[in-house]
Amino acid sequence: MRGRALLRVLSRAPLAYTVVRQRGSHRKLVADDWPDLNFSFHDRAEVPLGLVRKILCNDVGLTEAEALELL
Repeated sequence: MRGRALLRVLSRAPLAYTVVRQRGSHRKLVADDWPDLNFSFHDRAEVPLGLVRKILCNDVGLTEAEALELL
């Protein structure tokens, strides 16, 4: 999955993260009901699937089933 695609997943409902600060490829994302995230991937960089799972399940707090529904 590309960094830009993962950012789109995080920006869509029900997560609805928004970028509040950016410096280069490092972005700070905030959402109302979810923990804040630091997203530091280039838009075209390939993000390994294990890292996508870690971000969605561990960092955001979704279950694996909920994460698969978003993808």
